Amino acid sequence: MTPILLSTLNARYAHASLGLRYLRANLGEWRESSAIREFVIGQKTEEIVEKLLADNPRVIGIGVYIWNVEESTRLVAQLKAVAPDVIVVLGGPEVSYEVDEQRICMLADYIVTGWGDVSFANLVRQLMAGERPQGKVIVGVQAPLPAIVSPYAEYTEEDVRQRHLYVEASRGCPFKCEFCLSALDKTAWPFPLDAFLADLEALHARGARQFKFVDRTFNLKIDTSLAILDFFLDKLARAPDDPVFVHFELIPDHLPERLKEKVVQFPDGTLQFEIGIQSFDPVVQARVSRKQKNDVAAQNLEWLRRETRAHLHVDLIAGLPGEDMAGFAAGFDRLVRLAPHEIQFGILKRLRGAPIARHTVDHGLRFNPDPPYNILATHAIDFATMQRLSRFSRYWDIVANSGRYPRTLVALLGDDPFAHFLAFSDWLYATTGQTHALAQERLVHLLHEFLCAIRRLDETDITEALLADYRATGGRSRLRFETGPVERSMSRKHAPDATPARQRRHLHS
Repeated sequence: MTPILLSTLNARYAHASLGLRYLRANLGEWRESSAIREFVIGQKTEEIVEKLLADNPRVIGIGVYIWNVEESTRLVAQLKAVAPDVIVVLGGPEVSYEVDEQRICMLADYIVTGWGDVSFANLVRQLMAGERPQGKVIVGVQAPLPAIVSPYAEYTEEDVRQRHLYVEASRGCPFKCEFCLSALDKTAWPFPLDAFLADLEALHARGARQFKFVDRTFNLKIDTSLAILDFFLDKLARAPDDPVFVHFELIPDHLPERLKEKVVQFPDGTLQFEIGIQSFDPVVQARVSRKQKNDVAAQNLEWLRRETRAHLHVDLIAGLPGEDMAGFAAGFDRLVRLAPHEIQFGILKRLRGAPIARHTVDHGLRFNPDPPYNILATHAIDFATMQRLSRFSRYWDIVANSGRYPRTLVALLGDDPFAHFLAFSDWLYATTGQTHALAQERLVHLLHEFLCAIRRLDETDITEALLADYRATGGRSRLRFETGPVERSMSRKHAPDATPARQRRHLHS
């Protein structure tokens, strides 16, 4: 019997829930009577219910997010149907706002909104003592960060060996971008630095080599940023044949010289920056309360690409209030010219509680009423056009961001990247009717057909580029447009094992 279970449905097995580990670490005297049970979206609900109830729990806490809320709703409904005496407690960003409007909240016994680190533990103490709070909604108490027990010892040996480890040196965000829930934070709060570095040391000693920082603003406090970078540089210097891979979210217009001096010291395959540009349009930025010095941000991106070996993953959002197709295209083309390794082309979503909803009437925002609450149309972009942009986003991910087609992509984009790729996206959908399940060999043939037959580019050049890209990423089949013997010796120099495969493909592009 395990009286208290902490559970969630992750997007992938590789994603270990940091939130659940915070909850367990802070359960105090009830920690040893608890366990974490993680699942993956797509698993059969009945089987998840069976596995949870096999522990004969009294309380089940479930983390609810935008990507799992639909399946979590089915999970809670079945739990209450077959085990109504089990107390179900919900937490997470998806159930921290608009509680009265959600079926999952109606089904559950309690909902902890906002910070749950200490509030969930307090609720558990009451429940295990036989006390039942009258109100269903428990407003989470924001505890001082030094008072929160570190979660990192809750990562298991399996987590360390096989999964992404999420860490945070700070919480919150000082910026007010209205599409983000962090707009509701008053500021950013740092964890005690020495204790955090000790946690990193312990994880590294256990064999952890991939660290994903979830801080919204890693480079906000440069002294802290430098101390963390020094920690990883020291590990690389002591054991250059045992590298690490570290991911940070970076503010694009804040890159002082002291930080640059550290960043240039990282070798290939060890450092990734996720950088939110979102829009280059100053009017749109002001409308959604985003402060960004665009020219400085562009110069910093250019410098990072030219002078460092960091992998750059840069975000843009389509569907922001008032931004039309032409405005988005101009921002996209500007970003392509800066040559980040990946452009994450996102579609605006209405996160529950985010202030972006205030523009609904004035700018005709029409959101999907179901998760993931993506924008369907605005006054500036109609539904059919938004569908085209959504397909563009998907195809961009599998062609450009995948890193499989660096030579071919140069020809595909030409001197008018957005227009050329949109034409390819429209043609690809008209030809296949698919946005998923496109096998690599089929996609290679479709690229060849589009570039040669539709765009009428030089067939010899396109064939050579596609063959080089296909073989470099391990393709072994004979392609229809291939002549002569199949060349199997082409390969790229692989990065160290700590570098994820997708980032590895971008190393020499």
